[in-house]
Amino acid sequence: MGADDQSTIRASDAQAASAASATPGLVVIFTRGQPACAPIPLGDGEVVLGRAPAGDTGVVDDDQVSRRHARVALSGQGLQITDLGSRNGTFVDGKQVEDRVFPSLPRLIRIGGTLLRFAADVAPFQRGGVLEHEDGVIGPTLRQARELIARAGARGETLLLTGPSGSGKELAARAFHAATGRGGPFVAVNCAAIPEGLAERLLFGARRGAYSDATADAEGYVQAAHGGTLFLDEIAELDASVQPKLLRVLETREVTALGDTRPRKVEFRLCAATLRDLQAEVAARRFREDLYYRIGRPEVRVPALTERIEELP
Repeated sequence: MGADDQSTIRASDAQAASAASATPGLVVIFTRGQPACAPIPLGDGEVVLGRAPAGDTGVVDDDQVSRRHARVALSGQGLQITDLGSRNGTFVDGKQVEDRVFPSLPRLIRIGGTLLRFAADVAPFQRGGVLEHEDGVIGPTLRQARELIARAGARGETLLLTGPSGSGKELAARAFHAATGRGGPFVAVNCAAIPEGLAERLLFGARRGAYSDATADAEGYVQAAHGGTLFLDEIAELDASVQPKLLRVLETREVTALGDTRPRKVEFRLCAATLRDLQAEVAARRFREDLYYRIGRPEVRVPALTERIEELP
């Protein structure tokens, strides 16, 4: 199962999480025209949603929501969603429902102008809501990853970021750079976009005369990142011939430009990112094992946007 495919999460998984001391429930992620992060636990396995439901356990502050709008119940058969005669209807993943059991947990529930998502554990949402940040909106799921990244930046020389495309790995890399407290340049390189045969020259630089078109000394990305952070995105795509040379730079903190005979000292922190499983790439002999262990500690997964829908506008 893909980590970013929540539609395949089964209700039985949520119940297993509940048995392991998690608190399943719903999270209001958008209401009254604004992002929100309000957890609603499924106390005894069910909750009534509305402006004034019995017991006041599922209160939704939305004028478009009926007093007793819908009931949501979790059982071994799935998530049962029942409209309680509301004036605006209950919608699940864009389709109106009256009374239906969903064996696979739905992504979004809409009542009135309010959006809710199911969470196998609402505890993280109870500890903190959505925060506004210069990069946008950050919810509890991403905030946990950001905290790990900040600790890595304060203590380590390397960080490996994993996660699907569009999850914000470059923003996470910039957060790592900021957490180092060093200042200096942030140099971002997309390894997948480096033309074949040019990786060594672009990464490590070249001296004048090193090849036919080298009419002047050229600084590489490694030298450009001196005193700061080098971000190698899609590092799994890095040419195999360059991987041992990058490993040597990381081990010796010295770089030898193409056509040069004298290594030069460099000081930088490395943040690498990939959407691939690097351990699988190592097993398939497409990525060096020693380089993986050099860059892969610590490793932080940036959650997919589908796992952070409380951040969506």
